[in-house]
Amino acid sequence: MVAKITVAEGEFAGWQMYDVHGTFDQVVGPFYFRPDPDGRMRCAFRAEPKHMNAGGRMHGGCLMTFADIALFQTAYQEMEGASGVTVQLDSTFIDGAYVGELVEATGEVVRAGKSLIFVRGQIQTGERVLMTYSGVIRKFEKRRPA
Repeated sequence: MVAKITVAEGEFAGWQMYDVHGTFDQVVGPFYFRPDPDGRMRCAFRAEPKHMNAGGRMHGGCLMTFADIALFQTAYQEMEGASGVTVQLDSTFIDGAYVGELVEATGEVVRAGKSLIFVRGQIQTGERVLMTYSGVIRKFEKRRPA
């Protein structure tokens, strides 16, 4: 299991992130998360030049990666400490983000079974919706100690 880190200073002080050194998540992130007052998870990051495409707008692959991260954070309680993989991720791109904007994702679990969790959500900056997404996670059974 990857360790959680609570950010101590800066814009995201009080938010959490994962210790993802040496992974794809480190290259494209950092991505942060925290629960809203209603208990739903909120994910966020600040758009940087590395997130942009040649046209100066956020690359769709960056939004898809962020949606995948948000998918798992939204389903965190339903995962019950188990690992899983994304088996489906659908998206609708609505608008683009620009360098400096705060990009946030929220979502909800639509249904959770023994091995499949269905999630939907949206990514926005301010009041502007950038993308909606829905996805399915396949949850693996927890490994038993040897």
